Amino acid sequence: MAADLSQALEMALSSDPGLVRPHNEDSLYANAALGVAVVADGMGGYNAGEVASGMATSLLGAELEKLAAGHSGGRRKGRNPRDHERLIRGIGRVNGVIYDTALNQPQCAGMGTTLVMALFGDDGMTVAHLGDSRLYRLRGDGLQQITHDHSLLQEQIDSGLISPEEARLSRNKNLVTRALGVDPDVDPEIRDYDVLAGDIYLLCTDGLTDMLDDPEIAMMLSAPSTSLDDCAVRLVAAANERGGRDNISVILVKVKRAFPANRGWLARLRAWFG
Repeated sequence: MAADLSQALEMALSSDPGLVRPHNEDSLYANAALGVAVVADGMGGYNAGEVASGMATSLLGAELEKLAAGHSGGRRKGRNPRDHERLIRGIGRVNGVIYDTALNQPQCAGMGTTLVMALFGDDGMTVAHLGDSRLYRLRGDGLQQITHDHSLLQEQIDSGLISPEEARLSRNKNLVTRALGVDPDVDPEIRDYDVLAGDIYLLCTDGLTDMLDDPEIAMMLSAPSTSLDDCAVRLVAAANERGGRDNISVILVKVKRAFPANRGWLARLRAWFG
């Protein structure tokens, strides 16, 4: 069996349809023992977005569970581009399943989903993402956005056409430039980060970040005497208090202690994506 990370990582999640949308098209997967957190925000007419996001989290989660059950693993000795290539191939296979479903089932035509995914192991974290669902890190009192949105709005900010303040008022918030299941090929952004005890990581859909700004999120994550579960619920409630114009979903990951021993992500990634 793979090493259990649940003594080093605490996870909490919360999701709500918000106050405007008739149903929730977000989907979450969190497994502290495996050190995996996945957030997907579905897109598409009728219930197709819900189908796409659910397929993304269930397929990725099932593969990781199967992999952990059958692998003793070995210590992850380093991060290199070949590991990223395996991850890209695995996400590509999931992309293909969603894309084929959208092509072959009329009720799912045009569906797709954003994706932000964190894999923890050997005092590190590998992040893969597509679209505008985000991952933040609270370290000490400083909140940092780790992911960079794949969206038309972000491209306009990067090119200097609009300011971040103007972007918050834009009507083009939902136009993503990368997504899972929309095209036959997919290009996830994948990066590695070191992890420290005391860090708190937030994975979320834009239903949270469209309603709350970064200082407000940082204040809530830093609140003393607040459990991780309560914090997740309060973040969603605060977004609803601001109007809840979209589905709101969060996963919080708190690093309770270092985890440098055998965690096996290198071996497991090779087995999964090799």
